Amino acid sequence: MQQTAEKKHGWVQLSDGYLSKTPIFQFLMVSLIFPLWGAAASLNDILITQFKTVFMLNDAATAFVQSAFYGGYFLIAIPASLVIKKASYKFAIMTGLIFYIIGCAIFFPASRVATYSMFLVAIFAIAIGLSFLETSCDTYSSMLGPKKYATLRLNFSQTLVPLGDITGILLGKYLIFGSVGNLAEKMSHMHGAERIAYGEQMLQLTLRPYKYILIVLIAMLIIFALVPMPRAKATATNADGSVAEEERPSLGETIKYLWHNTGFKKGVFTQFIYAGLQTTVWSFTIRLALNLNHSITDSAASTFMIYSYIAWFVGKLVANFFMARFSITGTLTGFSLLGVVALVITFTVPNMTAVYAAIATSFFFGPEWPTIYTHTLDHIQEKKYTETGGAIIVMALIGGAIIPAIQGLVSDLTGSMQLSFVVPALCYLYITLYFFSEYRFEKKHPETMQEH
Repeated sequence: MQQTAEKKHGWVQLSDGYLSKTPIFQFLMVSLIFPLWGAAASLNDILITQFKTVFMLNDAATAFVQSAFYGGYFLIAIPASLVIKKASYKFAIMTGLIFYIIGCAIFFPASRVATYSMFLVAIFAIAIGLSFLETSCDTYSSMLGPKKYATLRLNFSQTLVPLGDITGILLGKYLIFGSVGNLAEKMSHMHGAERIAYGEQMLQLTLRPYKYILIVLIAMLIIFALVPMPRAKATATNADGSVAEEERPSLGETIKYLWHNTGFKKGVFTQFIYAGLQTTVWSFTIRLALNLNHSITDSAASTFMIYSYIAWFVGKLVANFFMARFSITGTLTGFSLLGVVALVITFTVPNMTAVYAAIATSFFFGPEWPTIYTHTLDHIQEKKYTETGGAIIVMALIGGAIIPAIQGLVSDLTGSMQLSFVVPALCYLYITLYFFSEYRFEKKHPETMQEH
């Protein structure tokens, strides 16, 4: 394999885009981006509860928060991949940080205008930035080192996401909900100008967490501007054995290749289902707790999301332990099946046990997103299509916009938030079947398995 030496920085760039060794500092810098989108995503769960009361929304309308968020991911992923292709992963990451900063800044005028649509604009702007970050960082993390450890690297980076989720929910719990108590109960006794004025006062609280996030984002942007980063892109080899320019196939050529790649398409659809499953469980866990226990406050209910993210983090560690010793797809088949059981309990047991079952579901989410991601990326044999392929997998996050909306509709139509959890249960059943089919295929064709 033709190699391009990067002697000054200590790594060797290989022709397939991977590196001879992992540059530790650069890898850690990329990994620290992961919790930043976790914080933004978990804050959405707080905003959904806040907006529902202040703007008097039904469950379907509250799902527009996730629609704006994941819709931004969907629309920008391909443009982000084109930026990576024409420039670099580093440039795409910096672009993402800038849009994230802009989105957070829009919360300041949004809190003054005090309209639902203005907040959706701010969330959409943040999503544009996160689409750049996730499109670049998910693939970049897997490429920063030897190919055989690609899944291990991405799983390590993704393990930091729950820490961002926990940080986001804590910021929301103490800075947005604070000592307000049960906002819905309090505002139910207000009318007219009094209700509007109090609602606007509550919307001012949404500014608080984004002030702290802005400081972190600006610091990260400065660091990335100063630190040299590997290109980690596939190159072609000339007839004389020298390294040619980076291969840049057209978008049309790439789409044609990927469209005829059955394994890749199956993985993308599975990621779509998984993104919707994870998002919808987290979007409505707080609402489920408030519905089943009318005596708890919004702040107390948000604590259940902290438990969910802790469970997710621990689940990742446990799953990583088993995946290092046993079959990856076999491990996640078991995790997914137990997740289905947890969600069945969630929509059938009519007491707070349902909330704890929803929390347990997060444990079984484990490292499913990064595993599906790298598993799907493995189906791209021609590595010159990697950037766009990674972007299309990120586009599957649109499931986080569609499936919560479906659950919201089911809740409105049936009049039962709890019963609507049948939607993620069906999603998890599909995920279980996906991992089981992949496990059976690998048992029959062990030569296709990659070292991880």
